[in-house]
Amino acid sequence: MALLKTLDSQFFHTEIPYKPMGKYVHFLTIRVTESYPLFQTDSELNKARVRAGIQNREAISRLSMFKRKQSTPERLVGRELLRKYELMTAEECEYNVNFAMDNPDCIIYGFAIGDSGSEKSKVIVDTAFSITSFDESHETFTLNAPYENGTMASKGENGTKPGEVTSRINQQDHIRPQVFFPSIVTLKDPTEASFLYVFNNIMRTRHYGAQTTRTGRVRNELIGVVFADGEITSNLRWTQAIYDRLPEELLTSIDPLDEDLVKDKATEAIQALMAEEFIVHTDYIGENFNDLLAEVKSLTGTEEGITSILHQADQEAKTYEKAHIQKKKKGKAKTNA
Repeated sequence: MALLKTLDSQFFHTEIPYKPMGKYVHFLTIRVTESYPLFQTDSELNKARVRAGIQNREAISRLSMFKRKQSTPERLVGRELLRKYELMTAEECEYNVNFAMDNPDCIIYGFAIGDSGSEKSKVIVDTAFSITSFDESHETFTLNAPYENGTMASKGENGTKPGEVTSRINQQDHIRPQVFFPSIVTLKDPTEASFLYVFNNIMRTRHYGAQTTRTGRVRNELIGVVFADGEITSNLRWTQAIYDRLPEELLTSIDPLDEDLVKDKATEAIQALMAEEFIVHTDYIGENFNDLLAEVKSLTGTEEGITSILHQADQEAKTYEKAHIQKKKKGKAKTNA
């Protein structure tokens, strides 16, 4: 059953193929921080020393958002919806513990269960980089823990003297609000349902990075999708192309970049980069993307619409699991016998 009217069915497979078939859809995403998230390893913010732009050859440090910092929160949002609409239970499929292997999350995003089996992810996400430099994109906060009287000084408990300032003080770098991370999320060999499943996960996810219950608020702005017969440019090159197009005085200012300007320059940059590609592609970017975005929003914004997507994706996943994963299990069992 066709769910979308704005896209040609030729972009999609009618069922999930077992082997790569050369169909790709790329979601062009601008991730915008809206609080003070932490993308870190070993208590330090992730960053990389790279060239500022394609034309601007100056070396700068940029904040990095590793691929798992992006893909894991998005697939967890999808899993939450599957449980809500009773297409999966926590007991039968527990993330990174016991995968059921027959639902949209497992088949689309992949899994690995030792000798029991594995499925390669059909979603490709690479490290994203901040447009602005590390110095303009982070702040250092001093953290401490107040006592019940609301002060940072003790009341003479636990061996401390009354009025003595607590020693529980720590410093932590946080990413500032309104820092922009251009990110291309790629889905290989999409069906219509898997396309909408991944699309919906991207748009619904609101928290990324460490301490997601307290901070880490991030909004995803999609500026387009590209259907192609191969992969397209990298996140880093797209970020560098955006950097080249922004006024220098804005890039070195402590003030946040204007979001509308970033999206305009991101659109210009990706269109220029796509013109350089040696692949067959159909682009829905800028104004061409508006009708598709509106249709997906209306579909995912109703219970009837979201359940139709989830049920179709679930049916495809179970068909795939029965045809290919169970077959692999039986083959291994015969070999062991």
